[in-house]
Amino acid sequence: MYLLITYDVCTITPDGAKRLRQIARICKDYGQRVQNSVFECSVDPAQLVQLRHKLLSTIDPTVDSLRIYQLGKNYRAQISCYGRVTSFDIEGELIV
Repeated sequence: MYLLITYDVCTITPDGAKRLRQIARICKDYGQRVQNSVFECSVDPAQLVQLRHKLLSTIDPTVDSLRIYQLGKNYRAQISCYGRVTSFDIEGELIV
């Protein structure tokens, strides 16, 4: 399943800055950063449960915001990119 994860972490305190880094690190383990606080992830249902648990146990729900959008099977038809493209096809072949 294809996900779009967005977050806004309050970084007024040192703890907030630490949470911001932790959230980004967790998201990077499951997908790719496409903007500062936006990640695209391709996960199976079990990975989604793990990812959601990790993120929810990291954020401070009183000051932070987290959104997880499940884009469905036909997600490619729903994505339009304009300007500089900074991502790759997460489900395509990767040549190293």
